[in-house]
Amino acid sequence: MLKRMVTIQDISCFGKCSLTAALPLISAMGVETAVIPTAVLSTHTGGFSGYTFRDLTADIPRITAHWKNLNLHFDGIGTGYLGSREQVQIIADFFDTFGGSQTQIIVDPVMGDNGKLYAGFTPDFTVEMRKLCQKADVIVPNLTEALLLLDLPYTETYTQQEVEAMLRSLTKLGCRTAVLTGIQYDDQRHGAVAYDSKTNQFCSAFRKHIPESMHGTGDIFSSVFSGALMRGASLEQAVSVAVNFTADTMKATLLDLQSLPHEKAPWYGVEFEACMEKLAHYTNQIVQENQK
Repeated sequence: MLKRMVTIQDISCFGKCSLTAALPLISAMGVETAVIPTAVLSTHTGGFSGYTFRDLTADIPRITAHWKNLNLHFDGIGTGYLGSREQVQIIADFFDTFGGSQTQIIVDPVMGDNGKLYAGFTPDFTVEMRKLCQKADVIVPNLTEALLLLDLPYTETYTQQEVEAMLRSLTKLGCRTAVLTGIQYDDQRHGAVAYDSKTNQFCSAFRKHIPESMHGTGDIFSSVFSGALMRGASLEQAVSVAVNFTADTMKATLLDLQSLPHEKAPWYGVEFEACMEKLAHYTNQIVQENQK
């Protein structure tokens, strides 16, 4: 029987990120994927101007009530971009309704990057996101988000010991496991580091650094990481698959960068479609290793 996961985040009708990345990627990993869109945008906000935006906050409680009446069960619940404090509070209630010992909750606390909150967010949003992370089994912040959650000043340089200390502190928010993405100890490698507070074990995965910023890579990482967990991957396997697939998509995009038209610039999104065969390979590896 297929595992079933719901992913909760916005959908940009054009531009590859959030639900337009999560739905195909998690589905391609052999996981039945339900969605709750928190907003509908004509394009993503990373490189387009004049985009339309429709807030779907009022629809989420109605979807929740209907699903509850249907007695639906989810093996996993994942969240991405949530646009307001109200949405965070509503999703916390969703966790209470559909969570449980048999349901893994994975929160990507999307709030900012490069030391700054995303447009429209204020410091009180961080307080609500911190509360949501308390209800999660796994959280997947980038460095900026981790420091916001811990109320620490932003830094671009850090040691392995400092990263591990951050991860320990993040699990003290209430989650069992924390994964810190976008980690670079030097200018040669780029990856992620994870900590399981129950086993007191760290794991990590790195690939050659690609010196090009590309929109949607965080969504790709969290989607593939979540799909891997749903397929029975260990924490170490899930981090490795997510790092490697994200790097694969960036490499594929970089190869075509010179010939891409303007709307396919790096801020448009990475070419994950060209790497779906690799994703299937990674997923099969997880299944085969867990059958040994």
